Order: sequence, then structure tokens, then C-alpha cells
Amino acid sequence: MSKFINYCKESYVELTKKVTWPSWSKLQSTALLVMVATVILALVLFVIDFAFQHLMTLIYTL
Repeated sequence: MSKFINYCKESYVELTKKVTWPSWSKLQSTALLVMVATVILALVLFVIDFAFQHLMTLIYTL
């Protein structure tokens, strides 16, 4: 049990004293970038799926 308590104490010290956390504005801009990239990727995949669907429909109707 003492190893677990020591681990928790060391983890707390590392998270509060040694880790460099991003600023709020940097965090917001990074989150916005991830959301925009996700939407763009979803749109690209939708277009590819739509094109393949119509291509396969065309091939199967021949």
C-alpha cells in the first residue's frame, strides 16, 4: 500500500511542478484545428464513398 501512496504523491508532484501545460488560448486553437481537420476528412471520405457507390451501381447495372 505504501508503494501506491508514494506513486500517487510522485505523480501529483510531477503533474503540478514538472509538466508544462498549454495556455488556454493555445488549447482552444489546437482544439479548433482538430475539429476543422476532422470535418474536412469526413467530407473527403463522404465524397469518396459517394463516388464509389455510384461507380459500383454503374458497373452492376451493365
